[in-house]
Amino acid sequence: MAERKQPESLWQRIVGAGEERLGQFAEEILQNPHVTDALAAALRRAARTKGQVDKNMQLLLSALNLPTKNDLTKLTSKIEALQGSLVNINIKLDRLLAERQQQAAAERPAPQRAPRMPRARKPAGEDDAAQG
Repeated sequence: MAERKQPESLWQRIVGAGEERLGQFAEEILQNPHVTDALAAALRRAARTKGQVDKNMQLLLSALNLPTKNDLTKLTSKIEALQGSLVNINIKLDRLLAERQQQAAAERPAPQRAPRMPRARKPAGEDDAAQG
């Protein structure tokens, strides 16, 4: 096992040294103004190209009568606004219905029970005759 640990540590040292050298190389390159200017110009061109591609895609989608990302964003915001309005209307409607039910309950007189008629009792002799 001791032999095995040694190659791993050797490998780790080699990788560490490589990372260190790569970091130094990157620092040296980025300190060169020609390289940084070239990178900045490449990023500017990439951003400009992306903007042009987005513009062309919008024109193409419009020509095909398909919604663009901007159209979908506007539509989503309008739907959210409508949803909020519907929630407010539902709340108000629930309040109005509750008020009407309370008013109807207050106006309605309490239900009165009809007076109960006393039951007629059978004569005592009829019960005995029916059983016998």
